[in-house]
Amino acid sequence: MAVSALALASAATGAFAQDVKEITFINCGDELTAGYADYFAEWEAENPGFKVVPEVVGWGQCQDKVTTLAAAGTPVSLAYVGSRTLKQFAMNDLIVPVPMSDEEKASYYNYVPDTVTFDGTQWGVPVAFSTKAFFWNKDLFEEAGLDPETPPKTWEEKIAFAKQITENTDAAGYGLVAKTFDNTMHQFLHWVYTNNGQIIDADGNITINSPQVLAALQAIKDIVPYSEEGPTAYEQNEVRAIWLDGGVAMIEASVGAALRAEEAGMNWGVTTLPLGPDAQGPGTLLITDALAVFKGTGVEEQATSLAKFITAPERQWAAEMAQGLTPLRPLEPQTAELVAATPYWEPFLTSIEFGGPEPLFNDYIGLQNVMIEMVQSVVTGAAEPQAALDTAAAELEQYK
Repeated sequence: MAVSALALASAATGAFAQDVKEITFINCGDELTAGYADYFAEWEAENPGFKVVPEVVGWGQCQDKVTTLAAAGTPVSLAYVGSRTLKQFAMNDLIVPVPMSDEEKASYYNYVPDTVTFDGTQWGVPVAFSTKAFFWNKDLFEEAGLDPETPPKTWEEKIAFAKQITENTDAAGYGLVAKTFDNTMHQFLHWVYTNNGQIIDADGNITINSPQVLAALQAIKDIVPYSEEGPTAYEQNEVRAIWLDGGVAMIEASVGAALRAEEAGMNWGVTTLPLGPDAQGPGTLLITDALAVFKGTGVEEQATSLAKFITAPERQWAAEMAQGLTPLRPLEPQTAELVAATPYWEPFLTSIEFGGPEPLFNDYIGLQNVMIEMVQSVVTGAAEPQAALDTAAAELEQYK
């Protein structure tokens, strides 16, 4: 009788285990995002029969693993991806829409929903946000005969200041990013979005060959002589390191540069990005990552629920503060308290209103390569800005 009872208990346990459905989740980074373990447990308590199974994958391999699994027909349920990849996933029928209500859209900063939207549909839930601001070394400004408390407000001033610093100090005036790396495109887009330009419009028309973007490319050409030697050897974190070491006077960077400057004891300042001639206000590139719900797992509805649960305003804010990320939402009173406690956050938030999203293309790598080649051709003198722009505009048609 005891054996029979044990057998029944074992059978019941096995049946229960089979009834529990797993929601696999790939989290990019070195460790699980702060707070997620607790959030998963809370969600599981509200959704009996489902178990969240997270896997942490390093930044260098994360995107490739998610893509490989989806293409092989063995997708993860939910994954952290660059929002720039959503269009390609959607066009290949690998993810499901994650529509937002008008109330949900309104809760975010301007244009954040646009980073996950094409054809009027949202294809992911924003989960991380990055904006950039302008940093300068006050000591190098003073050494060059510039007012250390007055950063450049326009491209024209930035180029003039860079020239004066280069000619009057041992440092370069400006840290130019032009390595064969994705943030060369990102850094160029800061120039585009501080001059009211764009790469592709909402209807899918390539708009890169415009006066606003041409002016941005010309400004890069003009500042090359006053930048660090060999800009094609440096990506943005390497340029930031040169700035922290006093080798360049001005850079565009994320809030992480402020934290490192404080640690280094630098005499530095930060403000919104200098403006081009057609700017309507302070702008920046708005980069987001998103949670994508993959198709064919049988738990799409629950994965969508989980994605929205862990990115709800209060939970999302806590995760952002733990990681030092730009807030996705103007949550009050938290936002006001953040700026009051750490004033250097202000330019990262002020510039959102006139910012622009990463362009969404069906082949993001193709877009990236075209943009990098365009910038490098101008930086090295291999092409004049208009010729480089003509080439890029033609090549981008195949990737949209």
